[in-house]
Amino acid sequence: MARRVSRRQMLKTAAAGTLCGVSTPALALGRRREKPNLLFLWTDEQRADTMAVYGNRKIHAPNLNKLAGESVVFRNAYVAQPVCTPDRSTVMTGLWPHTSGCTTNNVPLPGDVPCLNEILADSDYRTGYMGKWHLGDEIFAQHGFQQWVSIEDNYIKHYRQGRDRAARSSYHHFLVEKGYKPNGKNVFTRAFAARRPLEHCKPKFLEQEACKFLRRHRDQPLILYVNFLEPHMPFFGPLDNEHDPGQIDLPANFDDPLEENEPLRYRLLRESYRAQYPDEAAWRRLIAKYWGLVTQVDRSVGGILRTLAELGLEENTIVAYTSDHGDMMGSHRLLAKTVMYEESARIPWLMRIPGPGTPRKVIHDPVSHIDLVPTLLDLMGAQRNDRLPGHSLGGLIEGRAPAEDHVFIQWNPGAGFRTPKKVDFATKEEIARVARERTRTVVSPDRWKLCLSDLDKSQLFNLAADPHETTNLIDRGEHRDVVRRLTAKIHKWQASVDDEVEV
Repeated sequence: MARRVSRRQMLKTAAAGTLCGVSTPALALGRRREKPNLLFLWTDEQRADTMAVYGNRKIHAPNLNKLAGESVVFRNAYVAQPVCTPDRSTVMTGLWPHTSGCTTNNVPLPGDVPCLNEILADSDYRTGYMGKWHLGDEIFAQHGFQQWVSIEDNYIKHYRQGRDRAARSSYHHFLVEKGYKPNGKNVFTRAFAARRPLEHCKPKFLEQEACKFLRRHRDQPLILYVNFLEPHMPFFGPLDNEHDPGQIDLPANFDDPLEENEPLRYRLLRESYRAQYPDEAAWRRLIAKYWGLVTQVDRSVGGILRTLAELGLEENTIVAYTSDHGDMMGSHRLLAKTVMYEESARIPWLMRIPGPGTPRKVIHDPVSHIDLVPTLLDLMGAQRNDRLPGHSLGGLIEGRAPAEDHVFIQWNPGAGFRTPKKVDFATKEEIARVARERTRTVVSPDRWKLCLSDLDKSQLFNLAADPHETTNLIDRGEHRDVVRRLTAKIHKWQASVDDEVEV
């Protein structure tokens, strides 16, 4: 574990660029002497089981399946916090949400908190960020990225003081050029964009912009992030009929009753979706459309990767693929994220590492997004930054024991709580209390999962025996030793990262 340092110390050291040097990468990147490129592809709200390597052979995702076959696949990868802004802050900076300050949605990432490209601090690289950002001042170039292609105009009210609220995204101007007129208050809503023909939707737009960037900078080291909104809500698009709802398998835990020993917040969330999705047919239609959005992303990922190959850049480009969190999509009859169940907190994570002899395999050890930035920096030859709380997974990829074999996840209140209009199992005071609950979770290498809440019910699952989390064992006396062991792990981790939440 990293030694304990204050948030101020950590940010000051990271901002100072302690990774300015270049060393030998942990994994060989072939015999080429050029600095490795980074192509970072990610989605919003994509649960792990949306490609074959994670168990779904029905969904149409040939390009992602091909990429997985060429990659290191982390089978049990977890987010730092299962909601957009907090986990995005971790993916970009390598810091915990409580350290960067991004503990809930629409909190801007401070300018003095460096992203990976700023930590690397290598002026030879051409850098670009394209797609959803959701870390403040959405459409404005920032954090050292030289090219900024934006797609979202629904965060205008969250812009910081001094930003031009009349400015619009790159995608907005693209639609205007195609002859469309805004359907909102001088903006194109997400629903409007999702109903456009495939070639005018956001994934295709990002594909085209990404390919232009690759062609333009083919002879220079490059770092390119491409973040698709899909398969995030509104959960429909031009490929709604790509998958037959009649062929959809409902989740194995679809009918889990969520007993009274489960968190009240989770049971309230479930109640809020009851009217919207009253029966199995409604859920199957929803899942089919969600799969269609994954297929839509898959096609654009395929286009970007084909361009990478056509330009001869494959052999010197690290390709990473992940998502900022999952989606319940009918598991426990829940939707969206914000809960600690596997479908919300576990995500796909692929890494195609170039060079002869580099491994293509599935790793089952639990890993965390907190280790993503250190791993990428390691692969790119940067010197180790001891102030980042995560660790490079280079050793694990090569078959050695990981530096940290437990995964930690946090939940901080402020985003994503849907309150049902009327329930008979909770008072207004109880609902208000659990809306403020905080949870700290640990997943152990022996597949136990403990979720400690400060204001709600806690959970204990044996993922080896109960992978679908249908039986909360927290109040079973025979597992006291497991609870004590994992509680100590959580508290030790909290002390090491300056997390003062009492659970």
